[in-house]
Amino acid sequence: MIPLAAPDLSGNEARYLRECIESGYVSAGPFVERFENAMASTLGVDHAVGCASGTAALHVALRLMGAGPGRLVAVSDFTFIASANAVRYTGADVLLVDSEPQTWNMDTELLHDEVVRRARTGQRLPDIVEVVHVLGHPAAMEPLIDLKNRFGIRIVEDAAESLGASWKTGEQVGTVGDIGCFSFNGNKMITTGNGGLIVTNDAAIAEQARHLINQAKVTSDEYVHDAVGYNYRLSNVSAAIGLAQWERLEEIRDAKVRIAGRYQRWLESAPVRSQPHAEWANPSHWLYSLTVQSIPPTIESIISLGSEQEIQFRRLWPPLHQQGPYLSSETIGGAVAAGIYHRGISLPSSADLTIESQRKVCTALVEATASVRSPQ
Repeated sequence: MIPLAAPDLSGNEARYLRECIESGYVSAGPFVERFENAMASTLGVDHAVGCASGTAALHVALRLMGAGPGRLVAVSDFTFIASANAVRYTGADVLLVDSEPQTWNMDTELLHDEVVRRARTGQRLPDIVEVVHVLGHPAAMEPLIDLKNRFGIRIVEDAAESLGASWKTGEQVGTVGDIGCFSFNGNKMITTGNGGLIVTNDAAIAEQARHLINQAKVTSDEYVHDAVGYNYRLSNVSAAIGLAQWERLEEIRDAKVRIAGRYQRWLESAPVRSQPHAEWANPSHWLYSLTVQSIPPTIESIISLGSEQEIQFRRLWPPLHQQGPYLSSETIGGAVAAGIYHRGISLPSSADLTIESQRKVCTALVEATASVRSPQ
């Protein structure tokens, strides 16, 4: 099977895990701080706080930004459902915002204009924007920065899928808003097995995050707690894997960029359109995705053909306004996100994908979309 996105564990993962086992530090331990410091240095931020998952990181980040009952959080409509679920964990309401066709990210201009209109007419404004950098491509942040400056709206960056992506101005995703969140699930750019990260330049926010992920424990040696906290810590074992992965982050990102370039060239004549790449962005190409321009074939038939040939294609997410828990949520637009879902598919994008395997993927996709040309 050619998997969609499998981790490459060919570095120091086994060595560091042995250190954990031999030392007995499998829960708390020194690898957590080493991994946090490494990630903070790479991202150019002052503070990084390891968490049990990307969703846990989002939950804590949103709570620290003031999300809760009676608050409104604007969320990308086209994203994995965890982005919105983390909002609902806090009790806040969700405002879904459509994508723009240029990058498939939140249409931040659309949201900006809607907020300005609402402010002018005295309607409810979002208190927080959770903007998702989807599939390894940065979102346009300027309209959100303007909303923050004009209306005090806080910005949470969901960079779960986009570690290593940046803007041409040099900033890394996750570092422009008030607080950023990353995921290290098994299929992400780098993995800790399961884990996440909160990043910020605000020392107080970082301290509060550490407090909450440790059950809001007041002292380390007594069972005294001053708030409702969470068991959201990153384990030493997970951090050990993450540190080994971090050591090869640039290598993994470069491999993803090369894979994306080959897909772009080899599928040029097929009736497909890659996720657009904005001139102002340096995507990480986490998961190479595209839309099929001729339907039929259906996305289901392409996935079925891939399965027959032991190739794992995968549909993109249904927009959140079509998901059961969010059918009644207020939505701005929605047609662009629905169109991406209707025609969208992700291709195998593991960093260690061989050229031979990638040719097989392209040939199968070309066959499924009734193109006569195979990659040369």
